[in-house]
Amino acid sequence: MAPKRFAVPTPAAYRYAVHSCAFKLDLDVFPDHALALFADEAMAKRYGAWMWPSTFEVVDLLAPKEGGS
Repeated sequence: MAPKRFAVPTPAAYRYAVHSCAFKLDLDVFPDHALALFADEAMAKRYGAWMWPSTFEVVDLLAPKEGGS
């Protein structure tokens, strides 16, 4: 049971996914899963730059998909 001081997370509020992009350094061949989710794009970019300065990418999960509607 979560402590009373913690709000219940709403997954839809976390719009930005941060990926480390290990494939850019030929460290992995499998799909790169998101390692962190953020509600704020600036925070996502700061976190990515701090953890993986030369390879990270932030993906907007609500952006229109390529080739889609």
